[in-house]
Amino acid sequence: MVNSLEKTLVVMPAFNEEESVRNVVLEVFEKLPGITCLVVNDGSSDGTTSEALAAGAIVARLPFNLGVGGAMRVGFRYALENGFDNVVQVDADGQHDPAGVIALLAQLDTADLVIGARFAGEGEYTVKGPRRWAMVLLSKFLSRTARTTLTDTTSGFKMSGPRAVRLFAEHYPAEYLGDTIESLVIAARAKIVIVQVPVAMRERAGGRPSHNPVKAAAYLARAVLALMFAIIRPPVKLQEVAVS
Repeated sequence: MVNSLEKTLVVMPAFNEEESVRNVVLEVFEKLPGITCLVVNDGSSDGTTSEALAAGAIVARLPFNLGVGGAMRVGFRYALENGFDNVVQVDADGQHDPAGVIALLAQLDTADLVIGARFAGEGEYTVKGPRRWAMVLLSKFLSRTARTTLTDTTSGFKMSGPRAVRLFAEHYPAEYLGDTIESLVIAARAKIVIVQVPVAMRERAGGRPSHNPVKAAAYLARAVLALMFAIIRPPVKLQEVAVS
């Protein structure tokens, strides 16, 4: 059965997340019985690996920092090579509530890629200024590309079913924001069915945020640039994947 926890792999990209990764992995196992968790240590210089192992996760260690996209491609390939049908990204900083995985998984009966959306009616997560402007712009464009309403196209809380896993194992972009913006364009052009479900996000449990107000304007410019690269990139053809 495709939509089962036993056939689902949690992939947790982690860069210097020793403060939070152990508790996040433990919460994953508590709320999602029977699931497997792969922490991808993305070139950390701290105790991320030892903390993840202590919590019972499988750990893949990258020799240097590749970014979320590179770490996730490792996870997709691991899933494909080890018999997992689905992959769900859960951030190591504690912002994603693992309980939300159940709602994402339920959508795989009719979809290939499910986004946990922060701005769709659940929780009180807010973003202001240039980052919010970028998110609105991206959501409007990508909703049209995917032929469905998407309100949070930069969310990292995503569930991929068998067809999306096979696509992303070979074509998941590693560039800045490619793991969100460009990956959705690639998926839509490959006829991947994309939907979203509302989820609540939390504050970071540790570590340092990847963005701050000083960098907000730069985020807007980079988001637009990432969108341009996604549009220019040739579409990928996906061969049909047999679903067990």
